[in-house]
Amino acid sequence: MAVLSTEDEGKFLMDAQGEQIGIVTQVDPKEQVAYVEPDPDLTEAWVQGLGFGDADEDDIEIAADAIGTVTDSELRVTVDL
Repeated sequence: MAVLSTEDEGKFLMDAQGEQIGIVTQVDPKEQVAYVEPDPDLTEAWVQGLGFGDADEDDIEIAADAIGTVTDSELRVTVDL
């Protein structure tokens, strides 16, 4: 299980095969949940990458126990979503 922090906001969420699922818009470090915008457009990706975005109603919730790897640029899930 990965430990999530607000520094993970703006990273890409990847599936186990390395395909991009979306971009992390917000992290709740207390609850250990990442909120992910599936298929963001270029503007959304740019805003999230700068750390200025927030989660909204179409974001999906990913619990930390579904994330196996955290790098400087991505979170990679270990299960099919």
